[in-house]
Amino acid sequence: MAQTADATATDPIAERIREVERARLRALVAGDVAAGADLHAPDFQLVTPVGAVLSKGEYLTAIATGHIDYVVWEPGSIDVRVYGNAAVIRYQATLEVLFAGHAVPRATYWHTDSYENIDGHWRAVWSQATEIRQNP
Repeated sequence: MAQTADATATDPIAERIREVERARLRALVAGDVAAGADLHAPDFQLVTPVGAVLSKGEYLTAIATGHIDYVVWEPGSIDVRVYGNAAVIRYQATLEVLFAGHAVPRATYWHTDSYENIDGHWRAVWSQATEIRQNP
């Protein structure tokens, strides 16, 4: 299995994965679950900042119904490690979200996502977000 650790910004596979991640975020912010469905693997799972685990269906249903409403999701530089047909990405992003109608204040989060190349398309498989808390 070919391995590319710490892929550079000009690596075409790494750049494609970055493009897919940005498209995924745009779809989620827009509430476009049709586009989002194609960017998530069938067995996708999200681990939320509070430790809840959501399947692809649960996550996209929460987006479609407005239970989760991303107001802002602004990613910074996306680091990519490619391992054959799998990849891991990590980045910081600013998020502002409405959760069950309640505003979650704008904050910065670490995001770690794994991707797999499934039938020639890079899709998110696992995703985890962790809030970066400022020390008092």
